[in-house]
This record gives sequence, C-alpha cells and structure tokens, in this order.
Amino acid sequence: MAIHFSNDNITFKLENKAKLKLWIASVVKKEKCSLGQLNYTFMSDDSLLKINIEYLKHNTYTDIITFNYNEGEKISGDIFISIDRIKENAEKFKTDFREELHRVMIHGVLHLCGYKDKAKTDSDLMRKKENASLRLLKQSK
Repeated sequence: MAIHFSNDNITFKLENKAKLKLWIASVVKKEKCSLGQLNYTFMSDDSLLKINIEYLKHNTYTDIITFNYNEGEKISGDIFISIDRIKENAEKFKTDFREELHRVMIHGVLHLCGYKDKAKTDSDLMRKKENASLRLLKQSK
C-alpha cells in the first residue's frame, strides 16, 4: 500500500495512520479503482494558499488541493490539506475536528476516483460518497 503522510512546517500528529491507510484503500477498492501512490501533506493555510496561487491561480484559502497523477484505473496523487482550514470548518459546521479531517481526506480520494463537486448534482453525490466512506471508517472501530 503506497499511502504516505507528512507535515509541511506545522506541528500536527495524525492519529491511527495504519487504520486510515486501510480505510482509504478500502474506499478506493469499493470505487472499483486500484491504489497507486497517494501522498498526503498537512500544512498551514498560508502554505496551501501559496500552492493555490502558484498552480491554480486562485487567491483564496481552501481546505484541500488534489493533484491527479492517475494512470487508468490506478489512482495516484498529491493531496495537500490545510489543518487551519479543517479546524475552522469543524467549528463552522459544528462537527468534530477528526470527522472533518477524515471527510476532507476522503474527498481528495473521491476526486481521484472521478467524482466532481462543482455542479449541485455532482456535489450532492460527492457528499453521499463522503458520508458512506465516513460510516465505513466508523464501522471499522
């Protein structure tokens, strides 16, 4: 399994890494894709903003940016996540930090599996997939 987690100049400890890797792999399999290389990097708002400006030409804060390196059904990518944004969104949406983090982590994977979220129907389907994936993680506890 080629899932890696790292931090970019922040103090953050991802809990249950082995369990999360198994969960991510199970979601990929459920979506009838195969797992290539996934690299998660957790960072600050400012660091992710720099990536957003440089590569996507968007001058806005975001919680996640996913770069797709898929080859056919094999999903691979770099997934950058702002821990600052996850904390703020957890408060905003009145949810637990870990649940919001896991939602965003699997959101990136679902993008790599081919799901979109710009149109309302696409966004609704993405949310259903996120919720199903989160239930799968809770069942594995």
